[in-house]
Amino acid sequence: MAIRVGTASWTDPTLLASGWYPPGTDSAEQRLAYYASKFPLVEVDATYYHPPAEQTARLWAERTPPGFLFNVKAFSLLTGHPTRTAAIYQDLRPETPKQRVYPKDLEPQAYEDVWTRFLSALDPLADAGKLGALLFQFPPWFTIRRSNKDFLVEVKRRCSPLPVAVELRHHSWFDGDNAAETLDFLRRHELPYVAVDMPQGHRESVPPVLAATAGLAMMRFHGHSGRWASKDIHEKFGYEYSADELRTWAPKLRELATHAEQTHALMNNCYRDYAQRNAAQLTQLLSA
Repeated sequence: MAIRVGTASWTDPTLLASGWYPPGTDSAEQRLAYYASKFPLVEVDATYYHPPAEQTARLWAERTPPGFLFNVKAFSLLTGHPTRTAAIYQDLRPETPKQRVYPKDLEPQAYEDVWTRFLSALDPLADAGKLGALLFQFPPWFTIRRSNKDFLVEVKRRCSPLPVAVELRHHSWFDGDNAAETLDFLRRHELPYVAVDMPQGHRESVPPVLAATAGLAMMRFHGHSGRWASKDIHEKFGYEYSADELRTWAPKLRELATHAEQTHALMNNCYRDYAQRNAAQLTQLLSA
């Protein structure tokens, strides 16, 4: 049973202002090294907003110890989210006055090139054995239907041999008998499912279904903010788990880990040092 615990950010401005990093830890290199001395895993959220440069991935690999892993969030265009036109590689941007575009707005070859460049930029992490998984977090309108299932299989094919993990954010995947169908589908195609803990009753709410559908199992903790519908991400994710809440999750994660080769638990309640404190608490509970 191997459970890695980490957080979904190490550079959030509110984290830097919280005092979690020791005085004098001012550079990007120092911060990543300090973070990696505390946790064996981190999720890179910035790659959702802008594709990474290969040199950046190389620095991540060089600045972390052996065995450290990065889960990299897929670029928004590759998951069907509206994407800032300015975030797309300059020579591949569509000629449009729109500030945000979808895959259909790009020329077919340009879309293919975005995939190729995004994945190839991660080569340094993969070569160093430090790429945990590519996290594909799909939009709330990505419902359970044949074309979307086909796309999940296509995502795995495009990324192979890099590992992927899938987070679904529409309740239709888990309504009634659909839950078993969804998990069976993911198991058949060896697609790791990303379980979530999050507020219920919202458009993108899904229940906390813990299941291992491949060698990697993953759990992301989004918190239970009363301001989940806020467009301010710090209000949305500004929730600190209590010790009692985390204590209830520890045995569930241990059970999940018995069905997978490796398990990742990531705190995504990224406001100030909430995620880091909760990740440290969860680590202690799991090792008790």
